[in-house]
Amino acid sequence: DDTERGESAALDRARCTGDAVVITLALSKGRILDEILPLLSAAGVDLAEDPETSRKLIIATCREDLRIVLVRASDVPTYVQRGGADLGVAGLDTLLEHGGEGLYRPLDLGLARCRMSVAAPLDFDYAAAVRQGSRIRVATKFTRIASDHFADKGVHVDLIKLYGSMELAP
Repeated sequence: DDTERGESAALDRARCTGDAVVITLALSKGRILDEILPLLSAAGVDLAEDPETSRKLIIATCREDLRIVLVRASDVPTYVQRGGADLGVAGLDTLLEHGGEGLYRPLDLGLARCRMSVAAPLDFDYAAAVRQGSRIRVATKFTRIASDHFADKGVHVDLIKLYGSMELAP
């Protein structure tokens, strides 16, 4: 299992060098970071620097056995899966899109809630297009989630992967 290998590799590195075990927590800037910082603080963990003003990607904490690595939200699962971090906090949308193979989700922190929406021009007759078996063009950042959603509904779609400005998509 990739997760166990990553943990084992981190512990082996610490044992071989005689260093103390340091846990690396992967976080992303934005809503999740803003909402996780008070939880960390309540647990007695404060960051040595302000991640919003620091240019560092690895930030020490008041604990010698914990550090924070700041990565893109979509990269948090990969860092954990591949051993670049020991654990991470990511949105469920990110985990579903990533696939989450080999990752353990111990709990939902209830942070940074979001919802997926399907939008179309006012004059588009979605129901008629579906009845006729038309292929619908869908622009999305979340291709896996969109593919699963439309497949569950029996709707044929052509997916266009975009990263922003969905309202301008072709």
